[in-house]
Amino acid sequence: MKTMKADVGLVGLAVMGRNLALNIEEKGFSVAVFNRHPAPTAEFMGGEAAGRRFLPANSLREFVGSLCRPRRIILMIKSGKPVDDILAVILPMLSRGDVVMDGGNSNYHDTERRQKVVIATGISFVGMGVSGGEFGARFGPSIMPGGDREAYLKIRRIIEKAAARTEDGPCCTFVGKSSAGHFTKMVHNGIEYAVMQILAEAWDIMTTGLGMKTAEAREVFGKWNAGPLSSYLVEISEKVLGKIDPITGRPLVELISGIAAQKGTGKWTTEAALDLGVPVPTITAAVDARIISGHRSLREEASRTIGGASVRIKAPRAKVLAELMKAVRGATLLSYAQGLHLLARASKEYGYGIRLSEVCRIWKGGCIIRARELDMLMQVFKTRPVIEHLFQSRRFSSTVRACVPRLRLVVERAVSASLPVPALSSALAYRDSFARVRLPANLTQAQRDYFGAHTFERTDRKGVFHEDWES
Repeated sequence: MKTMKADVGLVGLAVMGRNLALNIEEKGFSVAVFNRHPAPTAEFMGGEAAGRRFLPANSLREFVGSLCRPRRIILMIKSGKPVDDILAVILPMLSRGDVVMDGGNSNYHDTERRQKVVIATGISFVGMGVSGGEFGARFGPSIMPGGDREAYLKIRRIIEKAAARTEDGPCCTFVGKSSAGHFTKMVHNGIEYAVMQILAEAWDIMTTGLGMKTAEAREVFGKWNAGPLSSYLVEISEKVLGKIDPITGRPLVELISGIAAQKGTGKWTTEAALDLGVPVPTITAAVDARIISGHRSLREEASRTIGGASVRIKAPRAKVLAELMKAVRGATLLSYAQGLHLLARASKEYGYGIRLSEVCRIWKGGCIIRARELDMLMQVFKTRPVIEHLFQSRRFSSTVRACVPRLRLVVERAVSASLPVPALSSALAYRDSFARVRLPANLTQAQRDYFGAHTFERTDRKGVFHEDWES
């Protein structure tokens, strides 16, 4: 009797892996599954996977042997050392032409390193960004594979069927060469940090600055989600604000500690931007805001010693809310612009070959930063695929320009009320900096030349100059 072979194998049956496996099987493929600890495999096979086309394995050798060739393996395990550990064991069991896909949040530097090692064996290694959380993995995430195009073609049919879909097709594309997949996912997460911080600041302005109740703020987010601000993050903000704690009968969000955790991808985005000389101040501000939130005991002490407690905004609520909607829209668009600028520079520097119109297209569905605005951004890059920055687009710039006066007003009101708005204010400063042909960096350069003889350029003649500033 011929032994059944699976179309694809998946390693790692935590929440994301289990749900992605169910998704792939539901799309018509047989799936071999393996978990380092056997209990999750037994639980999975006895529950959701019962009676379906899954082949459980108790060892990696059994797992590899249950796959049809070329073997296609998806790793859905914790990034870092666990990926290296499993590659060290599984690679000797594979053959030339097989494909291993890392679907975790791996650092792109690690992906580049692993690709060099794996490719030398004749096996392909694909760094595959997957966004959408538990729900996305189960019903259709945004998938960002990068590496070798031939390897992508071997897995394309499977992952495109598993991906979310919009009117523009599956939210999956070959992003680019080398570590482009994980770099793109990293930038996606950086933008995610920025937008989440923008919405948190808007919530703070509503509740602390305007004295609105949680239910009232929830209604505002609901209205926003029906207009230009329609997005996954605005949608879930409305849902979060509507959740009532069964113990106290109060909105649950009011009982949650004001400390936000992070897993590192936002920080990696900032680091990559610094390496490439690309400004991403709103993403960086969001990372800093999470870090500051973690210093709770210090903040409790400082609140008693430095003073400056927040006060109410002295303006009509309806007026401020109208301003706030425009401010959030402008800051959100500027956050996307920062991330996409970083992708454009990385693509050029690292030879990724990223098509930004395709990135915007696959971000339209399945992922955490999916939003109505992405349709405009996709169209901009389709029309002008070689631009480096969205500010080079009249359509984008005019949309942001219409939001800036309200963004400026909101930042002014928040600052006057001692409300910290690092994301909103950094987005405004980012826009204002690009709007200036000449920035005050001429003083900075003169100072550098004074103490370090770093030289400077002049506006009235060519060449590089050094001045004896004491003469």
